[in-house]
Amino acid sequence: MSSESTPRPGHDVASAQSTDAAADAGRTALAGGIRPRRFGAWYVAEHRFRVMRSYLQTVIATGIGNPIIYLYAMGVGLATLVDQNLGDDAVDGVGYLAFVAPALLASAAITVASEEFTYPVMLGYKWNPIFFGMNASPLRPTQIVDGIVISVTIRMLVTCGIYFAFMLVFGAVPSPLGFLAIFAALLTGLGFGALLMGYASTLEEDTGQLAMVMRLVVLPMTLFSGTFFPLSQFPIWLQWIGWISPLWHGTELSRVFTYGYAEPIWLTVAHVLYLLALFVLGWAWARRVAVRRLNR
Repeated sequence: MSSESTPRPGHDVASAQSTDAAADAGRTALAGGIRPRRFGAWYVAEHRFRVMRSYLQTVIATGIGNPIIYLYAMGVGLATLVDQNLGDDAVDGVGYLAFVAPALLASAAITVASEEFTYPVMLGYKWNPIFFGMNASPLRPTQIVDGIVISVTIRMLVTCGIYFAFMLVFGAVPSPLGFLAIFAALLTGLGFGALLMGYASTLEEDTGQLAMVMRLVVLPMTLFSGTFFPLSQFPIWLQWIGWISPLWHGTELSRVFTYGYAEPIWLTVAHVLYLLALFVLGWAWARRVAVRRLNR
């Protein structure tokens, strides 16, 4: 009998053990991917929080400094002049500080959205393409987008909470329902920020597009959204800018909560639906772009 036909028990045992080991390794690898696939968005959010630690001092300084500076300037500075000339019910039956504070709260959410949904998104795709590394793991592209939204939502909620606390200190919240303005501001930031995230996700090169968004969209939106005086003070041919502005809808909604701004209930509902629609549209846009860019 030839040597090829001679049974080799030791070789068969080793081969079987090798096969079992490979199968065990495969099962371990699959089991290891279950948790990331289930909670992948939270892993991405954790990553974003760790990145935020690198500029934590800036986050703290702006989160505390901005409300102090703006509310002090408005409450002790401009509001004093306005109230002296027009009375304590200068605008909409309340003092000027109570009128402008909800707008500043919504603007703070817009600021966070402008910071976190623009350059960090492009960073993940272009300058430090960590999104591609995440996509090579069990994480899905849509979970990457969801994780960014979760992290920014939490940072925005903390920022708005601090801002609202200073509004209370300055006596700018006459209504007991004023705390709901935090969530109105949060919805404002998410509605605008999701659109920014979708747009930033489409950029292949940075040729100044995001800087132009800050100059030509964010700044005019702040000036033409009824932030510092009622939108009705504008000529009718300029008021449309406020009507399409997320900041105007968020500001009006916040004023309803902080001092009982009188408006029809249908308009209050329209503010909420409009901001929700912007958020869903931008979120779906960003998720679709992520799937296309990361899987091509």
